[in-house]
Amino acid sequence: MTESTQTPHIPDWQAALLARHSLGRGYLERAQEWFDPLAGVIAAHHNSANRPVLVGLNGSQCSGKTTLCDYLQGVLTHQYGKRALALSIDDFYLTHQQRLSLAQTVHPLCATRGVPGTHDIALLNATVTQLLDPARSADVVIPGFDKATDDRKPAQALGRWSGDLDILLLEGWCLGVHPQEDETLVQPINPLEAQEDREAVWRQWVNRSLAEDYVPFYECVDFWVMLAAPDFDCVLAWRSEQEEKLRRSLADAATPNALQSPEDLQRFVQHYERLTRECLATLPDRVDYLLSLDARRKVRAVSHRLLGGS
Repeated sequence: MTESTQTPHIPDWQAALLARHSLGRGYLERAQEWFDPLAGVIAAHHNSANRPVLVGLNGSQCSGKTTLCDYLQGVLTHQYGKRALALSIDDFYLTHQQRLSLAQTVHPLCATRGVPGTHDIALLNATVTQLLDPARSADVVIPGFDKATDDRKPAQALGRWSGDLDILLLEGWCLGVHPQEDETLVQPINPLEAQEDREAVWRQWVNRSLAEDYVPFYECVDFWVMLAAPDFDCVLAWRSEQEEKLRRSLADAATPNALQSPEDLQRFVQHYERLTRECLATLPDRVDYLLSLDARRKVRAVSHRLLGGS
């Protein structure tokens, strides 16, 4: 093999990231073009704040937000010398039993994790507060959730963060969304709401949870980022693609129950539809850094409040 055809060496942290997310090297080229500038803005924000900062990242299901936060953590750590940590709001779900209790006392749809009201915001607040405390001396336990068992990970499987922290990256599909006006909740927007939430009890409960628990937490966020899908139809298509990849990976495994049928998948995504549409309609004008995606999840445009353009 000649020198010109040899595969260029990449840093170990980048190789590990590609392996974790089953990505090809082409991801790095796109990431360096679109995401490295964002890392620079975040680093500069930390420098000007002169304290630990919390970055909130919104993105619909399957938009790539988890991978983006993982990449940003690597760039911030290895190129800017920051102590950075990436978390997901998914790791702060209520336990399976807690959601079953809500299903009995509030509405059966509360059993399904995902929507506002199914996260332990008190635990999220406590964890974030500890991580961002510059005077902290003790390690912080990092919560985790096992989607395979639909419950929290056991204590022995949890991670810990020790020492100082400069930048905390927190991602979530509903992060940043605000409650809707009460009158907008009356009309169902999909079969799930029309057939299983006829009296709008569930969606009113979700809306109250947003107002009472999530909006106050948003005050902790220093800098907002959004990965914006073109529309909700793309979100459903992306989620279907993800399920098909899982189907192929498990083709020879005795795990048929790990997969959702097309009908089950469509019903599942309908839990998220109302607020995903609300995010796409309202958040682009609110965030500090907007990455607009095309139907193939490639960045097609960037707008930045501080840079004043795209």
